[in-house]
Amino acid sequence: MISPQRPVGDLLREWRQRRRLSQLDLALDAEISTRHLSFLETGRAQPSREMVLRLADQLEVPLRERNALLTAAGFAAIYPERSLDDPALSAARRAVDLILAGHAPYPALAVDRRWTLVAANDAVAPLLAGAAPALLAGPVNVLRLTLHPDGLAPRIANYHEWREHLLERLRGQIEASADAELTALRDELAAYPAPVSAGAARGREIDYGGVATPFQLVTEAGLLSFIGTTTIFGTPVDVTLSELALETFFPADAATAETLRRLA
Repeated sequence: MISPQRPVGDLLREWRQRRRLSQLDLALDAEISTRHLSFLETGRAQPSREMVLRLADQLEVPLRERNALLTAAGFAAIYPERSLDDPALSAARRAVDLILAGHAPYPALAVDRRWTLVAANDAVAPLLAGAAPALLAGPVNVLRLTLHPDGLAPRIANYHEWREHLLERLRGQIEASADAELTALRDELAAYPAPVSAGAARGREIDYGGVATPFQLVTEAGLLSFIGTTTIFGTPVDVTLSELALETFFPADAATAETLRRLA
């Protein structure tokens, strides 16, 4: 069955409340009257296409949800969603591949909005040794693979710290996107039991000055410590590109850098 489409006014009010803005705040930002905004939210007035886009911009609504707002208001969606294999995105795909390959011998991967693995460089595979085959069968969810008791979790030296970091990132994504599937994923991950070995392996004591959370993984080559960075496309007008993130990991100490160079 097809669920009935919600009125655009309801969606606008929900996004405003999600951003913790009053009608006055949003009206001032969008340079419209609070009376007009109230009429839009209650359905007493219908927004123009330009008004939908103006309010969506002020509310920092993701491109996918901007399409939903336009459709609810009776307009055609304007942001395309194409596979990375689409010829129109060939330049973007080359950029992703160049970044991943150029980051070697350090691990790097690309994920979509729900943390499904899109691509990875050759340095990632050796880190996954010992993970259950079911977790590595596509499509691979990177967060599930990381925190599942049959995944990387038993080998994460700072498991509790890294788990909290990932769940906090996920909470931020849910707040920004209102994605129900991300909410379900967060609940699933939060319910995983801590591995028996959690806290048993001690990572190297490194002072990050409170500005970074390391990822410390016990491997056959020894303990590897990483600092992660996230890269996104700066001005996407395609839904797929707007939801793509490149997760790159740098060695957090000289021992890790040397081990990775040797393995490469």
